[in-house]
Amino acid sequence: MDHPFYGLPCLSGLEAFEAFARRRSLKLGASELDIPPDVAARLIKSVENELGVSFVAPSGTGLTLTGPGEGLYRVLADTYSGVADVVGKIRRE
Repeated sequence: MDHPFYGLPCLSGLEAFEAFARRRSLKLGASELDIPPDVAARLIKSVENELGVSFVAPSGTGLTLTGPGEGLYRVLADTYSGVADVVGKIRRE
């Protein structure tokens, strides 16, 4: 295996994107991760740049998810939910 993270982009960037997408707010997502919003924005942008696609687009009320952004968010949310289930089971054992 050449890439230590299964060929994925920056995991911190994916985490910042998931928090933004779930909260639908850069400020709230960044606060949840205890990082400044500008850092969260840079992390998200680094993933977009690496993959050559935009996940976030300006809208009349701020920012919204693009089609690829919605798709990535759904997969990340499902994955994190599955991990949370397994961790919960481990803690109960």
